[in-house]
Amino acid sequence: MRSEEILPLITEAIVEVLPELDGHPFTESDSLEALGADSMDRAEIVMVVLERLDLEIPLVDTHGPRNLGELAELLGEKTSARAR
Repeated sequence: MRSEEILPLITEAIVEVLPELDGHPFTESDSLEALGADSMDRAEIVMVVLERLDLEIPLVDTHGPRNLGELAELLGEKTSARAR
């Protein structure tokens, strides 16, 4: 999957976990921390996205990205690697 396809899954998960962000104009440069997600929220958001992608990777593998675009790109790479 391409990162452009994954970004909407991430934003849907964010709104699911943090409903107060419904209607927020998300951008690739937004960070989960800046959006008000604490560490538990961030873990839950990533787990929701991983489940929707049917992707099983350790959560620690998702700690590098600094913003939503980087997270989408990382998850895109992981889904592509799985497809090989």
